[in-house]
Amino acid sequence: MNGKFFDLKKEKQDRMINAALKIFALQGYRHASTDDIVREAAISKGLLFHYFGSKIGVYKFIYDYSVRYMTLELRSTVDPAERDLFAVMKQTECARMHAMRGYPYMQQFLNRSMSEDVSEALLAIEEKRGALEEVYQAINAQIDYSRLPGKVDGEKLRKMLDFTIKGLMTERFQNASFQPEMLYEEICVYLDMMRELVCAPQ
Repeated sequence: MNGKFFDLKKEKQDRMINAALKIFALQGYRHASTDDIVREAAISKGLLFHYFGSKIGVYKFIYDYSVRYMTLELRSTVDPAERDLFAVMKQTECARMHAMRGYPYMQQFLNRSMSEDVSEALLAIEEKRGALEEVYQAINAQIDYSRLPGKVDGEKLRKMLDFTIKGLMTERFQNASFQPEMLYEEICVYLDMMRELVCAPQ
């Protein structure tokens, strides 16, 4: 990756980053093409290759950038002293919403990268792949599941909520008028509803 990329105006940087995020998120590494990326970014292929060298160079940069950006959002938004499952999940989704304001496809790209099966792509991101997972593990470790009613398996409840959130995100991304704030509000409604169901007096 050519470090002079960061000398470009921020608007042009973000246009190129968002174009790559969108194409890789929607098509995966195997089916994504640099032609689609440059078309989405409204730049020449020569410019793309000048800064990133190749398709794998773009992918590696976009992944590294996403991991760093999302890590900063999570660390600045999730309160390390918070122990309540639902509060921690809301804060986590708030961090993701902040990231998606500037980079709408970032979370979907990160989700897609978890199921990537092209060895070239996997090798390119291997070094950074565990970094974001460690952040999420640390967030999960701060949750006090003993606060939940005794009959509730906290880990399974969290996984169920994670699947629900991913499903909502995938569904909302199909809408051309997708807005991160609206997704966040909807997620909060589901989390509040589940809190009431789980914690309701018997």
